[in-house]
Amino acid sequence: MSSPPIQWYPGHIAKAEQQLKRNLDKVDLVIEVRDARIPLATGHPHLNRWITGKQHLLVINRRDMVTAEAREAWQQWFKGQGQSTVWCDAKAGTGVKQLQQAAIRAGDQLNERRRNRGMRPRPVRALTLGFPNVGKSALINRLVKQKVVASARRAGVTRTLRWVRLGQDLDLLDAPGVLPPRLDDQRAALHLALCDDIGQAAYDGELVAQAFLRLLAALEQRQGSGVSLTLLESRYGIPLAGDTADPALWMQAAAERHTSADTARMSQRLMDDFRKSVLGSIALELPV
Repeated sequence: MSSPPIQWYPGHIAKAEQQLKRNLDKVDLVIEVRDARIPLATGHPHLNRWITGKQHLLVINRRDMVTAEAREAWQQWFKGQGQSTVWCDAKAGTGVKQLQQAAIRAGDQLNERRRNRGMRPRPVRALTLGFPNVGKSALINRLVKQKVVASARRAGVTRTLRWVRLGQDLDLLDAPGVLPPRLDDQRAALHLALCDDIGQAAYDGELVAQAFLRLLAALEQRQGSGVSLTLLESRYGIPLAGDTADPALWMQAAAERHTSADTARMSQRLMDDFRKSVLGSIALELPV
């Protein structure tokens, strides 16, 4: 993608990471939440170091926003890495019961070990961990069946750590989203920007929207991506081909067609439509 590079590491995330490290010794299970559209970009590079000696449950949220083919491909890919996955849609509640059962099973294994050491069983202490805006708080609200933590589809809503009791079996620690201090992989940074997982001040919206159009053109040939350039044309009235194959020219033509929009507003509309699945169920990342 064109310069300037995308970087975002606000003060509240740095503070959250410090709090997180202080609380890691208190938890038995780490429930890592990733975004189904970008399951690699939302994987924290320091995670394995943080969770050494703890049980790890990988949750892929927003399963509704990618095709069934993409879900199956990723599930097999993670299985090949020795990692089982739970696929959820926190907004609709799909897969949340499966997540709860998996967490309780992990707690049962923990308490079995405690009993074998002559210790009393106790609720499993689980940390929900992931990038900003991947749906951690929404999942907790679904698990508890009431709104106990603030949740919204934008980065930076959760700012402090908070314990939530789930029945007699599970205590959940809701943590703010965490990011690496530096986004060295700019392709991954682009994916985070497109999925609204980093603050909008971190990037130029028009450049990101143009990069998104180039990405769509490349992904249309990938099986399971869910990309349809025909749907893009029917939505905005401009084909991503011929005279408007260049993303900058496409954006200008789309803005002119929609006379109430300039290229900045058109860029924002394009990204908002992707984020709301108006352009279909699109997986920005697929296994190689």
